Amino acid sequence: MKKKFLSLLLVTAMVAVGVMGCGTNGHTSNNTKKNDTKTEDTVKDDSSSTGDTTETKKSVTLKLFSNLPDRKNGQGLVEQTIIDEYVKENPNVKIDVEALDEEAYKTKFKAYAMNGMPDVVSIWGQPAFLDEVLDAGVLAELNEADYADYGFRVESLEGFKKDGKLYGLPRNTDVMLFYYNQKMFTDNGWTVPETYDDLLALADKINGAGITPVAMDGGDGWPMAIYLTDLMVKINGDCRQIISNAVASGDFTDPAFEKATQILADSAKAGLFQTGYDSQDYGTAMNLFTNGQAAMFYMGSWESSMALNADIPEEIRSNIRAFTMPTVSGGVGTKTDIAAWYGGGYGVSESSDNKDEAIKFLNYMYQQDKLSRYGWENGVGMSAQDQSAFMTGSETELQLQVLGFVNNASSVSGTPINDCGPSAFKATIESEIQSVSNGSLSVGEFLAHIGQSCK
Repeated sequence: MKKKFLSLLLVTAMVAVGVMGCGTNGHTSNNTKKNDTKTEDTVKDDSSSTGDTTETKKSVTLKLFSNLPDRKNGQGLVEQTIIDEYVKENPNVKIDVEALDEEAYKTKFKAYAMNGMPDVVSIWGQPAFLDEVLDAGVLAELNEADYADYGFRVESLEGFKKDGKLYGLPRNTDVMLFYYNQKMFTDNGWTVPETYDDLLALADKINGAGITPVAMDGGDGWPMAIYLTDLMVKINGDCRQIISNAVASGDFTDPAFEKATQILADSAKAGLFQTGYDSQDYGTAMNLFTNGQAAMFYMGSWESSMALNADIPEEIRSNIRAFTMPTVSGGVGTKTDIAAWYGGGYGVSESSDNKDEAIKFLNYMYQQDKLSRYGWENGVGMSAQDQSAFMTGSETELQLQVLGFVNNASSVSGTPINDCGPSAFKATIESEIQSVSNGSLSVGEFLAHIGQSCK
């Protein structure tokens, strides 16, 4: 009964809540090249029951460029598992993987866009990344009708389209979270904060115990930009139109921007984050939390696989829980207005010499018993497809919490602010948010600079 009830919740909630942005089992007949597959050797298929027929298939090597360098845990493990299964089922195919962390990935992606893209690539369905990619014509068009029965959430494909045409598929439903160490909280008599003032008061207590309150990846910039979005949701509720108008006009004088930015700067000054947060990266922040040096870690639901990661001490991983951004005094956003969106996914290179096979592999990845099933089983959060059939009733407490946040959401933020504008805006906000948070740039200067980058 528990499994059936939770499954119904998942289906109902994700149909009701569209996580929007800012504003063929094989291949598509119009976008394939029948004679350009590279031939290295041949593989015999002796699948005939009589053994009288032998089909010869051309050997194909696909290159997959991924932003998931950890192949033993989380989404990287899921991706590699599917690759291994595909190669086993298609012995004429070899898949070479190049995997880099996100920032290095995006830098090299630009180089590939100019010099020739790998066959299958990680992409993000957000304007700051995808608009320029599609304008450059480096991604192959996909046939949307092919995915009618793939169980994609309502509106999840919209961020991967241009002029009504589909160029990629989303992988995740992302929710921004404060992960916390439940045992540490219990042992010290700390409680999960309901308001932002509660969070800052809790930070004082945690600092007093010689522990970092919140591990923050400030070196990469984008987590703090999402933090800004998260605060704006609590200040204003649905802030998508405010952000869209500001990006379009270059005018960030709306009071919601000033208030959210000031709260971020005041929080850093009050010691909410670790010393040196503004120059420390993703791995450093996560290690602080998973080693017990920080009580909390601000990151997305894609890291909910920490609860199943055997590399993390059992006492910590079994006690990882989460909460969403607390409400802000004077704000109209409620506890159930959350920062959530459809995250990264995959596309196929328009210039691929093996486009047929690349699209075939892409479609294989998105069969509902692949990415969705393995993602849920490995605790990597929620996919952009219906996962209700894969719930077992033995999910981790963390998985059920994330599910509950989405099920109970009264509104969602859509695409984070840093991804709602042109690439120059993204670069500016992600670099200068470090300066405004540490006090070396005023709030007014920060807002003026990001506005100028939109023009």
